[in-house]
Amino acid sequence: MSTYDQASSSSPPPGVSGMALYVPAPRVSLDQWCEWTGSPADKIQAVVGRSFRMCSPTENVYTMAASAALRLIDAYDVDPRSVGMLALGTESSTDNAAGAVIVKGMLDRALQAQGRPPLSRACEVPEIKHACLGGMYGLKGALRYAACDAGDRVALVIAADVAEYARGSTGEQTQGAGAVAMLVERDPKLFAVDLQRSGSAAAYRGADFRKPMARHFMTEYDAGTRRLHDFPVFNGKYSTLCYLDEVIAALELMLERSGEDAEGFYADVAAVLLHRPYHHLPIQAMAHALVWSMGRSPAQAARFDALCREAGVDPAVARAQIEAPVSLFDEIEQRGPGADPFVEAQAVAKHYARSSEYRRFVAEHMSLGTERVKTLGNLYTGSLPAWLAAAFADAHEGKMSLTGRRMLAVGYGSGDAAEAWPLHVCDGWEQAAARIGWDRALDGAVDLDRATYEALHDGIELPRALPAPWGFSIADVGRRFAPQWQDVGIEVYRFAG
Repeated sequence: MSTYDQASSSSPPPGVSGMALYVPAPRVSLDQWCEWTGSPADKIQAVVGRSFRMCSPTENVYTMAASAALRLIDAYDVDPRSVGMLALGTESSTDNAAGAVIVKGMLDRALQAQGRPPLSRACEVPEIKHACLGGMYGLKGALRYAACDAGDRVALVIAADVAEYARGSTGEQTQGAGAVAMLVERDPKLFAVDLQRSGSAAAYRGADFRKPMARHFMTEYDAGTRRLHDFPVFNGKYSTLCYLDEVIAALELMLERSGEDAEGFYADVAAVLLHRPYHHLPIQAMAHALVWSMGRSPAQAARFDALCREAGVDPAVARAQIEAPVSLFDEIEQRGPGADPFVEAQAVAKHYARSSEYRRFVAEHMSLGTERVKTLGNLYTGSLPAWLAAAFADAHEGKMSLTGRRMLAVGYGSGDAAEAWPLHVCDGWEQAAARIGWDRALDGAVDLDRATYEALHDGIELPRALPAPWGFSIADVGRRFAPQWQDVGIEVYRFAG
């Protein structure tokens, strides 16, 4: 078992010292949703999860981000004057000019209302967008800030999103909303991030998963809802293929930079955590990643060939598909929407995913925090940070021995790009994990009946009132558009505490 000795390292990497979660109160049980829609409950539970959250009518991505950040400041006794960066990763912006500075404004007013100093004026406020990878990119920028010019200042990174899909679409059950805030320091208390050995990958995928503004003005796009919405344009099977391909590319570069073989690395890590739009996809992805590693390793050639024969696949064909450089976008353009250049190799991966060996791998390396995040739904850019927070909450509750152990975090954003990072659990991580406050963050859930869910989703009058959100909410929206003053569409926020 490999460990990282933080004390003896001449230059330990920066990392995360704290995490806090905010999810809105409205909750949809997927058991109930299956009854409403006639969907198979057993399959939905196994593939997707147990429930998802929705924003109340007075919440958006900025209110959730500010609420998560305030919880972080309170839980970890952060001096607001020490914050030199406030980064927001999201694909749910409602303003194409301002972003993280909106969150800063809310926090400043709330802190001052409590008699505390606001965040430092000398504070960077970037907003980062790349589908579900925006939070990881924001964290990466903050880690570089901490390593280069932060001095004794800290960074707050918030991964926040609203995942919403049209009713009746294949994505409806994978909705969700929430925010995860992270405290980044040069001397981390929870986990360090080894960017020197990380892997990055990106490739343009065309109509993978997109949100083009033009769709709102095209007759072909019928949203079926009256409220401001952000339903994506997506292609499920193709999008899954893009996820698998890009995650594998990032993992292979990470292994190349670390100089380790895949089998040894994956056996050593305490936890493997990936972007999770729904429960089953990370499990599916890691089965593919392990099979791809076998297919490319001369040392595992015999094992790969035997696995192929068990799956009824010619090893030479599967190996050729794994080794050949492929552009999925080119394949789709040339062969049509159903093109899949990995048919035989995927058949081997699916066979391996059903094996007792892989089930043990999942139980040993991918179960930490899993039951907790099944209740959240899809948080888009917050999905991986939420799983990280859940894993540490689980580990702390179970009194696990993680000090010095490695973990693997793999982020993904459609379009697409991926990041694979080795993490090192810090000495004394238990104290930082104890402050995450997972259970408190999920308190106060309001289970929706069908009529309330559909009304909230579609933006019509609710059949019953919902409780006011904790923390921040939208108080008003400007409507002035005159030469003297313009504020049309600009939200006014309030802090309720």
